[in-house]
Amino acid sequence: MTDDIVASVVRQWQTVNPGLDTGPMEIIGRINRCAALLQQAEDAPLRSAGLTRAEFDLLGAVRRTDRELTPGELARETFSSGAAVTKRLRSLQDRALVERRGDARDRRVAHVRLTDEGRALVDRLLPEQLAYERAVLAGLDGDARDELGSRLGELLVQLEGRLGGARR
Repeated sequence: MTDDIVASVVRQWQTVNPGLDTGPMEIIGRINRCAALLQQAEDAPLRSAGLTRAEFDLLGAVRRTDRELTPGELARETFSSGAAVTKRLRSLQDRALVERRGDARDRRVAHVRLTDEGRALVDRLLPEQLAYERAVLAGLDGDARDELGSRLGELLVQLEGRLGGARR
């Protein structure tokens, strides 16, 4: 085991409370620290395109489903609140990356689609973003990445089932 910041914290706790089971802290602490470091990196390709990860996730949701989505569907697809989706859509619409059209049967419903510019941007950025993420994970060999992905997937399914937020 490498001596990361979480290992240091665990050693401190074990010094002051030797009987304490720090196993959960070792896992969740590392997940949280990794998440914080990944967020600090700010997704360089997205940043260079003037997008946040959350905005790119909205664009990506419309692109990968290859159909118009309502703001409610986008909220579910991106695990975001309705208010956050509305704010992001307004920004993306101002930049001509998405268009909204009203529903013919229900004026309260909007349908969101990518503009040609939005589709081209997602198609250009996704390979760049995946290459960036691949570089971030380059310290792990293929087997380690596969194992980590599998284990995190197991944890995610378990947490979604217990804590809510499961994908529909």
